[in-house]
Amino acid sequence: MREIAFIKQNKETWQEFEQIVVNKTQKDPDALAAIYLKLTNDLAFAQTYYPKSKITTYLNNLTALLFLRIYKKKRNNSEDILTFFKIDVPLLAYKYRYYMYLAFGLYAIFMAIGIISALYNEEFVRYILGDYYVDMTLVNIENGNPVAVYKGSDEVLSSFSITTNNLLVGAKMYLYGFLCGIGTLYILLTNSIMVGAFQTFFYTHGVFLESVRGIWLHGSMEIFAMVIEASAGLIMAGSILFPGTYSRLESIKKGFLNSFKIFISTLPFTVAAGLIEGFVTRWSKEMPNSVNYLIIAITLGCISFYYLIYPILCAKKYQFQNITTK
Repeated sequence: MREIAFIKQNKETWQEFEQIVVNKTQKDPDALAAIYLKLTNDLAFAQTYYPKSKITTYLNNLTALLFLRIYKKKRNNSEDILTFFKIDVPLLAYKYRYYMYLAFGLYAIFMAIGIISALYNEEFVRYILGDYYVDMTLVNIENGNPVAVYKGSDEVLSSFSITTNNLLVGAKMYLYGFLCGIGTLYILLTNSIMVGAFQTFFYTHGVFLESVRGIWLHGSMEIFAMVIEASAGLIMAGSILFPGTYSRLESIKKGFLNSFKIFISTLPFTVAAGLIEGFVTRWSKEMPNSVNYLIIAITLGCISFYYLIYPILCAKKYQFQNITTK
């Protein structure tokens, strides 16, 4: 884009921001955060294509003033974490929503592969889950509790080991995005096929609903978070492979910063899923079905709303949809 066109396209917006920053006419921290995201995007673009231009200096100064104002305000009210989850992550989720849609689409395809493979080849489940786990589960089914495996250890130790493992898998799924997404896709593939084969195994043995009431108590949040972590890895890979109008180095820096924020936002959900799996899932057989389904609906509803619906509402609220274009 020519510099004059760049200035003409954004001039009025910058002037509005200048009035807010210089005259301190806006005190809403969420709006300030959204403005800061817009300015940093424009500054990065100007630094890439017009490094010696006066407009680059102007944007740098304006962004610096806004940063100081936000930093001062945050030091006074300690709203850093709240702002991160309330405005930063939702706007980034809106910006990269198509990466999330892609991750969910791939998960569905890979899971379907696991389902079809397990339906047409009984040995496939043993290949994926292992003989020991399959034989143990068959015994549990015969004893009337298909998900008795979740009662196998102490609640605290179980939660700790499960959460640690899930955090490690999520971290790998994200960090392998630096390998142009190949590692991310591989982990997503293997986990999706495993879930599909696992559920099909219970279906073929006539205990599908019993397994759903147990597995998805924690699985709805755990797997959803895993898909979001995969999308963060794909965002990182996309910044490497498709820099667009940015230099590749600038694109990688931007991709890492934004994708890392999205990845970090999944950690509370992963921890919550681990706690549910360790302390609640073991009682799925004893609890009323209504309570069981209610927990599944609440956990799935919360994480779905946060990553799929709230980002759209957030972008409309602040009317800064233009910051989502790279």
